[in-house]
Amino acid sequence: MERLAGIGVATILGTAGLCIAGAAEAQKPPLLPEKDVAALSNELSGETAKRNLEGIARFHRQRGSKGFREAAELVAERLRAYGLSDVAILQFPADGKIFYGTQRSRPAWEAEKGDLIEATLTSPADCGLHTNKKSNAPPSNTIDDTICIDLGDRKLASYEAEPVVLAEDSESADVTAELVDVGAGSAESDYTGKDVKGNLVLAGAQPGTVQDLAVGKFGAAGIISYAQNQPTAWSGENQDAIRWGHLETFSPNKTFAFMVSLKTAHRFQRRLAGGERIMLHAVVKAGQHPGNYEVVTATIPGSDSELKSEEIAFSCHLDHQRPGANDNASGCATILEVARAVQKLINEKELAPPARTIRFIFPPEIEGTMALLNGKPEFAKRIKTVIHMDMVGGGPETRTVFHVTRGPASLPSFVHDVAWTFADWLNTESYAFAASGKAAYPMIAPEGGKEPLRAEYSSYTMGSDHDVYQDSSFGIPAIYLNDWPDRFIHTNFDSAANIDPTKLKRAGFVGAASGYFLATMNDSNLPSVFRLLQLRALRVADEISQKRAQITNQCDGGELERFEEQNVRPLVESVVHLGLDSKGDRWPMLGKIGANIANNTEGVCLRTLSIVGGNAIFRRNPLPKGPLTVFGYDYFADHAKSAGVAMPRALDYQGLWGGGEEYAYEVLNFADGSRNTQQIRDAVSAEYGPIPLDLVVGYLQALEKIGLVAQLK
Repeated sequence: MERLAGIGVATILGTAGLCIAGAAEAQKPPLLPEKDVAALSNELSGETAKRNLEGIARFHRQRGSKGFREAAELVAERLRAYGLSDVAILQFPADGKIFYGTQRSRPAWEAEKGDLIEATLTSPADCGLHTNKKSNAPPSNTIDDTICIDLGDRKLASYEAEPVVLAEDSESADVTAELVDVGAGSAESDYTGKDVKGNLVLAGAQPGTVQDLAVGKFGAAGIISYAQNQPTAWSGENQDAIRWGHLETFSPNKTFAFMVSLKTAHRFQRRLAGGERIMLHAVVKAGQHPGNYEVVTATIPGSDSELKSEEIAFSCHLDHQRPGANDNASGCATILEVARAVQKLINEKELAPPARTIRFIFPPEIEGTMALLNGKPEFAKRIKTVIHMDMVGGGPETRTVFHVTRGPASLPSFVHDVAWTFADWLNTESYAFAASGKAAYPMIAPEGGKEPLRAEYSSYTMGSDHDVYQDSSFGIPAIYLNDWPDRFIHTNFDSAANIDPTKLKRAGFVGAASGYFLATMNDSNLPSVFRLLQLRALRVADEISQKRAQITNQCDGGELERFEEQNVRPLVESVVHLGLDSKGDRWPMLGKIGANIANNTEGVCLRTLSIVGGNAIFRRNPLPKGPLTVFGYDYFADHAKSAGVAMPRALDYQGLWGGGEEYAYEVLNFADGSRNTQQIRDAVSAEYGPIPLDLVVGYLQALEKIGLVAQLK
């Protein structure tokens, strides 16, 4: 067990007669000719990107809303002005009934008004009202027969001023009611001894987590939430921050919810604890309606007659609350800048036209991508690789770290190493400039900062459209460029003021250089690509060593080596994904690689094994396409409930490097009809930490019962 998989990879790749680049070459621009790197460096503008970002961030960009449409039209107008081809705003009906693969379409949601006002309690005599003794009913603005309210002008929240205060999927209401503190509000015990019927609940959990209990079970009139989602080290630090909130789109218990800051919530709690009665008046004009997912798209056409049908796509997500500057006006503004710069350089003959088509896609997050790939399957067939940008502009105040994120282990690909090579080179250049004031390619924006980039090459993390592309039903490798953590994420402080033009320029370069290289790549580039894979081999060896140290007490770590070696051939052959001729031998050099790859994957982590029903083989059914947890809808949970299937324990399992959602995503991806359950268990254990075999088998059996996989006989 001393031989590491990474060394095996390096040995195999070495059969092609390649060597790792020496230190003397480290400072030279990688992969692309230096003239192309210089052209991109000179043309990409952080200031232009930020101006477009400021335009996008003006709109409250909820799915199907007027604000989203206005942002989409702005993007489309810019793409046309930049000279791109095939500019369109595609529409996909969304009414809550139509499915796009595993995504149940969510009806459009629009809001016009949302005001939360604190009412003043007075006696009927003081406000000139008298109870109606004959009817034994209080006047319309009284809360009982002795107290009336004066609405006054103490406005606590205004949708017009800050749209983030109104939770997404709120419904219209005009309610005056008493406020009741229910703690988190996510458990029945939170309501013990509290009269919430007809009242407003003050809750610490997300409105969607609260609504079925507070409104559905206990009869609350609405929700006031101070939920602190997206926890980071800075959570709660800014007591004035208001976080984005969501209600459940498909809950039968329709209601409204306002989001308030911690400062406001704590003030309410102190007053309520002192015995004070708090009356709030909520006026909401909002609701769901049948509408459309809208996806902006445009292309830079490929120039090769054979390869132009293949596409390298740039993706972001255009939707978010206002301002939503880093999340995710930054990603959309940056790929818009890539489109402008690359098209201009081609027009001016500074760059050669790409062989493959370069496509730009601006959808609502996840659900828009699901609609596109399922509603127009020809897109999924043409796209060979995606560069996805979700939060790429965070300046120093955001405390963020820029990541080049690899794909899941179920989809090995060299494209991530392409992106990392450019980012790592830019790390070196930007650090040299910050430390000495001298560098050939510092890539700083005149209005931006001068800090080093310090990008990190990270293992796969979930949470954006890259999950859709890399799901096994589509199998499209995605380079994921993203900032994390970000102390302003999902708050009213995620503003353009915290966006750094230098960061936008650098993220744009990593994306543009990666996309352009992949769009122009041919047989002559293979030696450089294989050098990248050699470097990956060394990196994998180091990562395996670190992982083994963490699991020594649980098993021998052998499955890590076996799994990485099993993935050597798919990693090398991922190069073929960018194009084969009719004979399947566009790049003959590939045939010389990987003849003696180890393929022993029978597992040995005996302390976590329990064989259940033998080592069955499952294969994912071709439909429906997409991951099971999408946006605002859980396909597995919904269908399991209908079929009477208990929730598998794997969904709650916490491993060393991942949890239930990650295990579930990859178990389904690995169910390809060739791996047995033991091999799938070994694969996900290598990726996220040892998991008992019976949990993997139980999840696959549950998937079979709802028709997502079939057991091969």
